[in-house]
Amino acid sequence: MSSRKEQRDAARVVREQLARERRRRRTIWVSVAAVAVLVIAGLIGWGVWSSQRSDGFTTPPGANGPGTGIVTGDGPVTIDVYEDFQCPVCKQFEQASGATLEQLVAEKKAKVVYHPVAFLDRFSTTEYSTRSSAASGCAAVGGKFHEYAKALFDKQPPEGSAGLTNDELIDIGVGVGLDRGSFGGCVKDGTYRTWTGHVTDQASRDNVTGTPTILVNGKPVEDRSPDGLTAAVAAAGK
Repeated sequence: MSSRKEQRDAARVVREQLARERRRRRTIWVSVAAVAVLVIAGLIGWGVWSSQRSDGFTTPPGANGPGTGIVTGDGPVTIDVYEDFQCPVCKQFEQASGATLEQLVAEKKAKVVYHPVAFLDRFSTTEYSTRSSAASGCAAVGGKFHEYAKALFDKQPPEGSAGLTNDELIDIGVGVGLDRGSFGGCVKDGTYRTWTGHVTDQASRDNVTGTPTILVNGKPVEDRSPDGLTAAVAAAGK
């Protein structure tokens, strides 16, 4: 009797061990499958996001090769200007040194690449930085980017406000000579919002953390006064 009981007990122990092993293997395979599904889903999601953020943008006329800014002039020295149309210090920079940039371009000493970023959307209740930057892309279609950008700074709304409405952005464009129908349709359709996102994302990847940021041949310029800009361009041209 004792021998048969011991045999039954031993068989039961073996069965239990085998059952535990089967459960362990099932758990492992289920976990592996779940991880695989998550990885595949993540890759698909990243691919969709990447294509939308990196490739799905419309570039306005006059943009540089990477599509990150509007180029004015063709001089040998490159001045990169990162501005946000909602940024008060950017307005001050344009008022103080904008004419100097124009002069350097006119004298064929430099070309200026304007990067209208949207860093300050959080200080507007209507994403004004994005809307105004996108509108500047519409102005580029009509060959009036520079004139429109100056007018936007002249009529800059206070930080923290709703910003100008789309109708007001359109009125500004008409005021600098743009066609109300085509320009207004471009603004209302948000044609260049994806471009604004591209410009802003690339600026962040290039370690631009604030506005205005001025680079001369890729080097930051701390003295953004007319004399400082002129000196930086002269030094870069040697």
